[in-house]
This record gives sequence, C-alpha cells and structure tokens, in this order.
Amino acid sequence: MTRYITIKKLASISGYSDAAIRTKICRGVWLKDRVWIRAPDGRVLIDIEGYEQWATGRESAPVGAGAA
Repeated sequence: MTRYITIKKLASISGYSDAAIRTKICRGVWLKDRVWIRAPDGRVLIDIEGYEQWATGRESAPVGAGAA
C-alpha cells in the first residue's frame, strides 16, 4: 500500500465525502505535513499514517484549538 493517496481515493475508502475532506483541510482540522501534503505538481495528497493517527485520536489539535 502506498503512504500518500488522493482525496478521491480517501473518500472511497473512509466514508468521508470529497467535500468533507476538503473542509477539514481548509479549516485546519487536518494539519499540513501531518495529515496532508501538497505534491510538487500542486495536488493535495493525504498521508494515510497521519489520517490514521487523527482518526484514532493520536494526532494533536492545531495550536490554540480548544484553549480556554
């Protein structure tokens, strides 16, 4: 299995829609270089290892998220 996959591929195996995935990226729920990367050609790729860490609650939240 490859480590980096397209948004479309993740949508087909995760249950999240393309739009939901893009929203998580845009809102900073999924951190760049942890859950996703931008390939040299500009395409967004999802890091399966980072996604699995996020899905199991092992990925830290963005700085300042939930701070009281």
